[in-house]
Amino acid sequence: MIVVTGATGNVGQPLVQALAAAGEQVTAVSRRISELDVPVGVRRRQADLTEPASLKPALHGAEALFLLTSPDFMANGDLGDVMNVVRAVGVRRVVLLSSHGVGTRRHSSHLEDAVEQSGLEWTMLRPGNFNSNTFQWADSVRAQRMVVAPFGDVAVPGIDPADIAEVAAVALREPGHEGAIYTLTGPVPISPRQQAAAIGDVVGEPVQFVEQSRAEARNQMLRYMPEPVVEATLGALGAPSAAEQRVSPDVERLLGRPPRTFAEWAERNVAAFE
Repeated sequence: MIVVTGATGNVGQPLVQALAAAGEQVTAVSRRISELDVPVGVRRRQADLTEPASLKPALHGAEALFLLTSPDFMANGDLGDVMNVVRAVGVRRVVLLSSHGVGTRRHSSHLEDAVEQSGLEWTMLRPGNFNSNTFQWADSVRAQRMVVAPFGDVAVPGIDPADIAEVAAVALREPGHEGAIYTLTGPVPISPRQQAAAIGDVVGEPVQFVEQSRAEARNQMLRYMPEPVVEATLGALGAPSAAEQRVSPDVERLLGRPPRTFAEWAERNVAAFE
């Protein structure tokens, strides 16, 4: 059995679907989850990683765990405590959704360190900027056909969460990924202005791009993200290093096809912007 935490999110939900479609026994875990959130036949459990003991019932009988931590876990959680529970229950393999920022040293490595030190088999997934982050523009696109964002012409290779999910499914199901670290990006760098134009293409009307200042973006992001994460994110988006702008070959190598484009993501999610 495979346990998926964060099972109702942009990565967890398609991962649960992919694993179930492949015939795996799956337990979907989230702080709030209902039968509408999972495919037929998938077991569901409520748990909160900030309370590691709450995870125990979901883990019984599991061989592998997909581990996704929420932004508030950074302030309130201890992954070492979570890994103690995971190890005690008998799970042998963990796939951690980490961040490209760990590899570029913008983000702390403490989550990866806790997984490495657990003594379990592990695989690290380090995605860059999620295409789904543009859902934050949905209200303004629907109401005004407008996107407001910083760094309008700075391009980074954003990743489709569905591609992250497919890579995670491979790492969870197949042997040979123990000790591997995969950097996950889209096929080309794309700027916020270009993303807004792509959304305009799929809704069939031009979408105006209005550039925010860094300070304006920072104040907005502080409402839902810890300050260190905000600063690291703005740094990566506003002044990306060569490594942060580089397209990684890992998605294509693992899936046997190129990563999906932002335009493909926008087409698939057009209902959010109409």
